[in-house]
Amino acid sequence: MQKEGERLIPINIVDEMKSSYIDYSMSVIVSRALPDVRDGLKPVHRRVLYGMYGLGVFSNRKHLKSARIVGDVLGKYHPHGDSSVYDAMVRMAQPWSLRYPQVDGQGNFGSMDGDPPAAMRYTEAKLKKISDEILADLDKDTVDFQNNFDDSLTEPTVMPTKIPNLLVNGTSGIAVGMATNMAPHNLSESIDAIVAYIDNNEITIDELMKHIIAPDFPTGGIIYGYDGVRDAFHTGRGRIVLRAKINFEEVGNRNAIIVTEIPYQVNKAEMIARTAELVKEEKIPGIYEIRDESDRQGLRIVYELKNDAIPNVVLNMLYKYTSLQTSFSVNNIALVKGRPEQLNLKDIIHHFVDHRHEVVIRRTEYELKKARERAHILEGFMKVIGTQDDLDKAIHIIRHSTNPAEAKEGLMKEFDLSEVQAQAILDLRLARLTGMELDKIRAEYEEIMNYINDLEDILAKVERRFEIIKNEMLEMKDKYGDDRRSEIDYSGGEMSIEDLIPDEKVVLTISHAGYIKRTSLSEYKVQSRGGVGNRAATTRDEDFLEYIVAATNHQYMLFFTEKGKCYWLRVFEIPEGSKTSKGRAVQNLINIEPDDKIKAYIRTDDLKNTEYVNRMNVVMITKNGTIKKTSLEAYSRPRTNGVNAIEIREDDQLLGARLTEGDSEIMIATKNGKCIRFPEEKARAVGRGSIGVRGISLEDNDEVIGMIVVNDVENETVLVVSEKGYGKRTAVEDYRITNRGGKGVITLNITEKTGELIAIQNVTDEDDLMIINKSGVAIRMSMTELRVMGRNTQGVKVINLKGNDSIAAIAKVEKDDDVEDETEETTGELPASVTSDLPEFSETPKTGDNAFTNLGDEKTLKKIEEDEEKQNRESQDDVDSAD
Repeated sequence: MQKEGERLIPINIVDEMKSSYIDYSMSVIVSRALPDVRDGLKPVHRRVLYGMYGLGVFSNRKHLKSARIVGDVLGKYHPHGDSSVYDAMVRMAQPWSLRYPQVDGQGNFGSMDGDPPAAMRYTEAKLKKISDEILADLDKDTVDFQNNFDDSLTEPTVMPTKIPNLLVNGTSGIAVGMATNMAPHNLSESIDAIVAYIDNNEITIDELMKHIIAPDFPTGGIIYGYDGVRDAFHTGRGRIVLRAKINFEEVGNRNAIIVTEIPYQVNKAEMIARTAELVKEEKIPGIYEIRDESDRQGLRIVYELKNDAIPNVVLNMLYKYTSLQTSFSVNNIALVKGRPEQLNLKDIIHHFVDHRHEVVIRRTEYELKKARERAHILEGFMKVIGTQDDLDKAIHIIRHSTNPAEAKEGLMKEFDLSEVQAQAILDLRLARLTGMELDKIRAEYEEIMNYINDLEDILAKVERRFEIIKNEMLEMKDKYGDDRRSEIDYSGGEMSIEDLIPDEKVVLTISHAGYIKRTSLSEYKVQSRGGVGNRAATTRDEDFLEYIVAATNHQYMLFFTEKGKCYWLRVFEIPEGSKTSKGRAVQNLINIEPDDKIKAYIRTDDLKNTEYVNRMNVVMITKNGTIKKTSLEAYSRPRTNGVNAIEIREDDQLLGARLTEGDSEIMIATKNGKCIRFPEEKARAVGRGSIGVRGISLEDNDEVIGMIVVNDVENETVLVVSEKGYGKRTAVEDYRITNRGGKGVITLNITEKTGELIAIQNVTDEDDLMIINKSGVAIRMSMTELRVMGRNTQGVKVINLKGNDSIAAIAKVEKDDDVEDETEETTGELPASVTSDLPEFSETPKTGDNAFTNLGDEKTLKKIEEDEEKQNRESQDDVDSAD
């Protein structure tokens, strides 16, 4: 019932709900869920820092009970539940939550497994040193203050931070009708970008991205693909895919996947439990056991695999079904002048620099004001105690005054002082009246006047203010900057990899057991012929390096297996290793079957270039002498599980594969020292599934050891090397052209001293040769040191071998002027087990280990050639009837 004097105002409930909800939503947006673009803090975090600032728990003080801090923040600034303050403070202390933690916690502050922190009465905290920089200059009128909730105190509306907190720590929050989710970044990179922006306000986002490459998460991990990063930097929105960092190891007799870093905000315990459920449900087969071996030294999760499991396949399933791969959806929304805005990278940096500029101006004005006040007092001192007569007069006035007010009045009148100056004179200690103290006052006055001039100059010149900001930023980088933790796997996205990875020369090595790596070519140094080499690789027991190839990062590698399948990898996707590391097992990089083995490879340019793939051919050779030519176009569409490349018959295997342009010449060599040369056109092109045709006819107990493709007959020479270290160069023209399928001619006089032929390669004087023997010793020599000689010779010794050692592989590399010349003197650093005296070498044929062996006079040579020609005609007749 309406009372007397009351008036009822009818209100539409729809309008009232709309108005009330808008008020509520704006309160949540502005006062709870979204950070300020200037300091990157939400109100609760700002109040926690200011509360700790008020309590004096700085980084150089002792820890204080968390309950004391929380109570102070609740009672003075944040009228909400105590859990909201404590939970915020706990997160500020967790190194896996914040890239740069702001609170130094002592006690149980939770774990990556999702364990809750201990109650606030058990834990203690103080500010981290980096938080001192967030609060620096707060007492110099650098920011505005506002009343707290009950108007009894004031609190800062923003912090005068020197740390770009919004960038380096990110934030997340759900408001009403909007949410924010900002990624953390590396402090050093962020400051480099800020300095670049200060130097050039017109800088583009792409140019900023050269400094701040990508987000940098506190838990490390791998950013898989770059498209989401680019979108986030350009628009403020983007989806970043995160993967755990993994290694492959052998644990006992089993392969194992070792996780050392997990994606940001992933609960480790829940991830392991969920993976165990999937294994039990047989959705992820191949895992024998999962163990969490994490300790104080770091995170380590072991996925031990079954014996028949393919590690790469299991890993891909873990990425697909578990939190080993997650995504971080960037949504850069922050408060700009009290209004929520979506911000790109340049916007965030722009607003932070503007804030720092305002802080520097207000700080300088405050310091100028204080300096002028001090100068004013010093001027009063010098008026009163400048001479002995003035001093005596002042003392007389003070002594004969009845009270301080009268003394102050007398001093002001006599010496023309202000009230502040007169009060300072009255407060002066008698010790300051000595002549020495007067000199100090004059020196201080001169110093403070210079300081005032400097401060006025700062306020007058904007370029000086920005130079101060830059210097302070670089100081923060020196103090708190560190290396980035999150790696970037550019191959996971659509971005042009060529723009991000230098196309430098590398050497790829593959061991007999299937371990592969790439090493920068500059790691290998040139030695003279006959040198003992330097340590090239560490291999497993009973393993040795079998293949070497020179390449560049942007090229493709095609791998051909014993079973006739072909797989693909970009060169930069092959793990990098030092010259002495063993590399990574190939089966962990491609989905090769467990009982298959890589037997050949080729290196190609861009497979998406239609003109290139249609022009080029892949020519393959098998151990039994079968040759096959197929257009490269048939191998230009990479598939995860590979494709069939050649049909392999029983007791045969693939040995080599080469790229040709259709008008080359083919040369095939056998272990018994025979070699055949014929035009490429003699081998017709066939499809991927075909067997091929006969390339060379083999005698009993003979087999093919390699094939070369000759494109320049005049300048190229044929290099052959035997297993016991003998080799020679011969002109291509010394090998007459025969028909495909012949028995070939002698290329090296095989004796017990030389051992069987193991390699054939086409080289010029512009090439260097790399030789690696089965014990892992490598030597790099220039081809100019090995002169061209006749076909029917034994050759010269190109590398000294110890004991029963033998050569494993050879490869040619282009001569590199930047590679340091390493002569025999430098081999003294090698272990005693791989050093030996260098052999003497003479260009004059002579008997002995390093001599050219003459096979006989001209009559003998002519008879050998006639026999070879007869054998070739007979074998060609057999080939023609078979084909």
